Amino acid sequence: MTDSQAAKDTRCGFVALIGAPNSGKSTLINALVGAKVAIVTQKAQTTRAPVLGIAIEGASQIILVDTPGIFQPKRRLDRAMWGAAWTRAADADLVALVIDAERAHTGRGLDAWLNPVFETLPTIKRPVVAVLNKIDLVARPELLHLAGDLSTRHAFARTFMISALNGDGVPDLRTYLASAVPPGPWLYPEDQLTDAPLRQAAAEITREKLFLRLHDELPYSLTVETEAWKELKDGSVRIEQTIYVMRDSQKKIVLGAKGATIKEISMAARKEIGEMVGGPVHLFLFVKVREHWGEDPARYREMGLDYPKE
Repeated sequence: MTDSQAAKDTRCGFVALIGAPNSGKSTLINALVGAKVAIVTQKAQTTRAPVLGIAIEGASQIILVDTPGIFQPKRRLDRAMWGAAWTRAADADLVALVIDAERAHTGRGLDAWLNPVFETLPTIKRPVVAVLNKIDLVARPELLHLAGDLSTRHAFARTFMISALNGDGVPDLRTYLASAVPPGPWLYPEDQLTDAPLRQAAAEITREKLFLRLHDELPYSLTVETEAWKELKDGSVRIEQTIYVMRDSQKKIVLGAKGATIKEISMAARKEIGEMVGGPVHLFLFVKVREHWGEDPARYREMGLDYPKE
């Protein structure tokens, strides 16, 4: 078969996942790909820069874009994430709006926290599917009621009911996405799961461990950068990362008593980074105070975000 013939038989396209914070977009990306490519925590707004996950279904390559949760932006970083989410949605071939069915069911409804999404959604001139997530936590009659409410808010191409956590409904969604992306050649090798560079992926793993360990002790005012990556002769990798915080009091929280907290975070991150690179890892973490990193354009570029001028 020639390359041109193969291209006619294959499909490939971009699918942007959007939604309110903590709706389960990152978990869904991982479920569709079949491997962990996006960090997942119980805290909202852990995704900052869009993450590409690559799923294969039959002859289709589905390039999934995990975007920051959409909410009313207040800080400069919020505005950068808001812009990134909508830009990726507008550039995609298809958009999937992921909705936390449990949150909608518990009395807050769709309006309270999805208004920012519904207000902008009509500007996206792409097919949009609704994905009701976490259906394992809501009775079916309530799910049908939510689906009905959704149909009055936007002309969705399809509505899916899934649980990204346990996999219910995910195969049906993947099959649909495979048929909905346009015909064309694959853009990535068959065995590639994400386009994130290893340095960036390693930094995201460490940031995830920080969120999981610190819970509510530290606000969303830290970032992690991989400063050095050296492959050693014995096959291991030496990695140096810097955790930037805004105040000295935050540095003390990250370090913990006698360095216990940073040691625990380092061990957890080193294990997962080692699994990612397929070999031993020597991870060295440093914590530095940079008071105004949230106003530094270079930090935004490092995270893959555009720097809002206002």
